[in-house]
Amino acid sequence: MKTTNKILSVLNPFDLSPVDTLAENDETDIEEALTTAYRLFRDQDLWLPAHARLAVLEKTAALMEQRYDALAETAVREGGKPLADSRIEVTRAIDTVKATAAVLRTRDGETVPMGLTPPANHRVAFTRKAPIGVVVAVSAFNHPLNLIVHQVAPAIAAGCPVIVKPAPDTPLSCLAFIDTLHEAGLPKEWVQAIVTSDNDLAEKLVTDTRVGFFTFIGSADVGWSLRSKLAPGTRCALEHGGAAPVIVTGDCDVYEVREALLKGCFYHAGQVCVSVQRIFAHTKIATRFATQLAMKASGMQLGDPMDKNTEVGPLIRPGETDRVHEWVTEAVKGGGQLLTGGEKLSDTVYAPTVVFNPPPDCRLMTEEVFGPVVCVDPWFELDDALARANSLPTAFQAAVFTRDIELAMEVSGRLDASAVMVNDHTAFRTDWMPFAGLRKSGLGTGGVPYTYDDMTVDKMIVLRTDSLVAPPDAGPT
Repeated sequence: MKTTNKILSVLNPFDLSPVDTLAENDETDIEEALTTAYRLFRDQDLWLPAHARLAVLEKTAALMEQRYDALAETAVREGGKPLADSRIEVTRAIDTVKATAAVLRTRDGETVPMGLTPPANHRVAFTRKAPIGVVVAVSAFNHPLNLIVHQVAPAIAAGCPVIVKPAPDTPLSCLAFIDTLHEAGLPKEWVQAIVTSDNDLAEKLVTDTRVGFFTFIGSADVGWSLRSKLAPGTRCALEHGGAAPVIVTGDCDVYEVREALLKGCFYHAGQVCVSVQRIFAHTKIATRFATQLAMKASGMQLGDPMDKNTEVGPLIRPGETDRVHEWVTEAVKGGGQLLTGGEKLSDTVYAPTVVFNPPPDCRLMTEEVFGPVVCVDPWFELDDALARANSLPTAFQAAVFTRDIELAMEVSGRLDASAVMVNDHTAFRTDWMPFAGLRKSGLGTGGVPYTYDDMTVDKMIVLRTDSLVAPPDAGPT
C-alpha cells in the first residue's frame, strides 16, 4: 500500500517515551484495500476452502504460543496494561484463535423440515454457511491483541475478507497478529490493516457500499454515529461500555466481597468496558465495606507496567488522567466522601480511588469513567438499589453478592444487564460466552461463535425431487 507522509507516533503510556513510528494510510490506500477485499468476495473461485482456513487458524495459535513473551511485551509497551495482565491477555488471545478453529469443526448448517404440508412434499431443505461479505473491523486500545483477535479470527473462519483499523494508540499488537496470520499461510489480501488517526478517513472506510459487516469496539458516541451512516444492507455489531452496577446485600462478608471486587474495580486502571464502577451496598455493611475496599486499594502496587509486581498501570494518555480527576473532584465537591486516591501521581498514573456516598447526578454515577475509580453507594430498600442500578441508558454486565440463593435469582432477574455475575465481579468473561451491551451499550452479541454467526449467512437450499416420498406407515410391530 501507498502511505501518506503523516507519521503516527506510538508512545508508552507510562512515561510517554516513543515506542515506534508508523506511516499512516491515506484515502488511496483505503480504496485499494476495499477494491482488493471486494474482488475476493465477489469471485468465489478465489475463496479459501474450510480446511485451508482451519489450517491457518491452528498454525496461527501455534506461532502465537512461540511468540508469547514478545506479544505480551508489545501489548505492555503500547497499551500500558501491567505485564502480568498482558500475559493473561495473550493467553486469552491464543485461546480465542483456538476457539475460532473449534467453531469451524462444530458449527455448520442445519436441516429444515419439509413434507409437513402437501405443498412442501417431495422436498428436502438444508442451510449452508456462506460469508456475509467484506468485514471492516474498528477496534479499541484497551485490549490491543485480544480485541483484534475477536474481530478478525471469526471473519477468517467465516471466509470473509477483512480490513482492520486498530486504535491509533495501540496499532502494534494488531500488526503483529496480522503478520502471524500471513506467516501461517493466509494470503495477504485476505486480511489488511489500515493505520490512521484521521476519523474522516476511517468513516470513509466504514461507510463504503462494499462493506458487508462492520464490527466496532469503542465509544458509544462514535459507534452509534457510524452505524447511522452505514450503507444500506451493511450489518453491524457494536460493543461499547457502561457504568457497571454491583448489588451487595447485608448478609455478605465484607472481606470476601472486597477481595472478589478489587480486581474488577482496578484491572487495567479501570479501562475495561465492564469494569466495576457503581457498588450499591446495604447500609448494614456499606461503611465497613467501603473502608475495607479503600484500605486495600491504597495498598495496590502502582507504576511501570513492565514491572512484574505492578498491579495498576497508567491511563492511555494524559488527557484521560485529567478527565478522571475532574470527575472525581466534581463528586467530592458535590458531597461524596473521598476514602482513598483522588490524585494524579504522574501525567498518566492515577491513584486507585474510592468515593463513598457520591451525589447521584455526578458523572461518576451517570457515565462510564474508564479509570481507576469506584463509588460505594448505601441502600436500605432493595427496590431503591435496583432502581438506581437500572437508571442509566447503558446496560451491560452486572453483579450481585449475597448468601441467599433466592435473593440472588431475584436480583439477577431484575437487573438490567445481558449477564449477571453472582458473587463475582462484573468484568468476568470467557471468550466463547455471549458478550452483549444492551441499550446504548451496544448492538449484537460478541463472543467467538456469535460473531462467526454474524459474519455468515445461512443460505437455504431446497431440493425438489419426486423420489422423496413420505415413508408408509409400518403399523404396529
